[in-house]
Amino acid sequence: MKRNRKQCIPDGLPLGPGLTQQQAKAIYQLGKEAVVFALLELAKMAVEQRLVNLPAAIAADPSTPSAQKPVFTKDSKDTGKRRKRPGRKQGHAGVRRGRPERIDRTVEHRAEYCPDCGGSLKRCSQSRDRYVEDVPVEVRVETVRHVIHRDWCPACRKAVEPVVTDALPNSTIGNGIVVLSAWLHYALGNTISQILSVFNFHLQFQMSAGGLVQMWHRLADILLTWYEEIAEDIQKAGVLHGDETGWRVNGTTHWLWCFTSKTATIFTIERSRAGPVVLEFIKDCFDGVLVSDFWYAYNVLACAKQKCLVHLLRELERVWKYKDHGGDWPAFSQKLKRLMRDAIRLRKSKDDQETAIYQRRCERLEKRLRLILEHGWSNKEAKRLLKRLIRHQDELLTFLYHANVPFENNFGERSIRGAVIMRKNSFNNRSEKGASTQSVLMSVFFTLKQRGLNPVDTVKEALKIYLQTSNLPRLKEFNASNG
Repeated sequence: MKRNRKQCIPDGLPLGPGLTQQQAKAIYQLGKEAVVFALLELAKMAVEQRLVNLPAAIAADPSTPSAQKPVFTKDSKDTGKRRKRPGRKQGHAGVRRGRPERIDRTVEHRAEYCPDCGGSLKRCSQSRDRYVEDVPVEVRVETVRHVIHRDWCPACRKAVEPVVTDALPNSTIGNGIVVLSAWLHYALGNTISQILSVFNFHLQFQMSAGGLVQMWHRLADILLTWYEEIAEDIQKAGVLHGDETGWRVNGTTHWLWCFTSKTATIFTIERSRAGPVVLEFIKDCFDGVLVSDFWYAYNVLACAKQKCLVHLLRELERVWKYKDHGGDWPAFSQKLKRLMRDAIRLRKSKDDQETAIYQRRCERLEKRLRLILEHGWSNKEAKRLLKRLIRHQDELLTFLYHANVPFENNFGERSIRGAVIMRKNSFNNRSEKGASTQSVLMSVFFTLKQRGLNPVDTVKEALKIYLQTSNLPRLKEFNASNG
């Protein structure tokens, strides 16, 4: 019969933190079983004590990852500032959907019995309307059989048949699918696989990636006239924004350029990031103001320019974080930032000032800028930025003298952001033809949206006219009322 291990240790020898050296020796003299039992009991007691003290220990240890902290020990993010409540502010009128202008069908609803007691109901003349907008249960592609009659013209001595305007010649895919899919890809950034999933699976219409891309190429060839028209409209802009970003074509580095105004946006994918691309789309005759970053390619134009001050502020912050900001750098950066803040504040208050007073304050800012540029700064980062500022000193405060010229290039960056998202999704282009199609269709869809037109409906209507007359109508013939 085995003896209980606890009986090996007398009651006078308690286990725990109060165990003395003499008591430990006494347990050792009791034999192997007593020592093993004592060690196990001490380990058990240590684990229990650790679990009791764990919340406080975690909360006191700043090195503990927040993801490992129990919910009840995590610090509140409240730093004394009042946190903004999500949603609309108190007292806001709110926005509700208006009554639909078109009613497709009406459904009558009437209760047959009382839901509480189950009794019969006495019919009344009261009713209320509720409008529900939804997609039909069965959304599918429509197949249309076109019976094309061929008749004889005695005068011309030839057979004559009408033109089918619902699809491009020799195509079994309708214009609606071609334009809609192109808009999903080139305007919204959906991948080809996603588009095929919508049509092949959800709409039960089988298409291949190759066939779809070939239809997009044909569409771009037809809309090339609009692309050229957009390029002409760009030349007439009073304020034009320019930006560029890297792009890959068949594994080779290219550059996606974007030039945009309030009413037109044009994209082009080129091998070069140099000035000739700028001259190709913005001619020497351009007399507006070009807003851009400090990239040297834009210097080829002789027009008025405004360099993005936000880029300059970002550069100042970058130096503070990652570069040498010792010596006279603090004084240099503070003077420059204060100058830009004062200039922006002055421009915002222009309408509240007399012309003469506003002009004098602009001159003072110009003088402050010259003093900053003429000062002998010793910090190497300050010297580096100084070279750039001296080169563009006449292009930093242009916005003070032009009503519609901003001090930043946010509009241009927002215009090219959609293409950047598209680049991540579609992995750029696989051929020069694909790059050309990309440029044309993006330009057309973006410009139509800018002008308040429905991109899909407008292009479909233009295709009908093109198929009837062999000529694409001018883009300016379309407006928001008929698009």
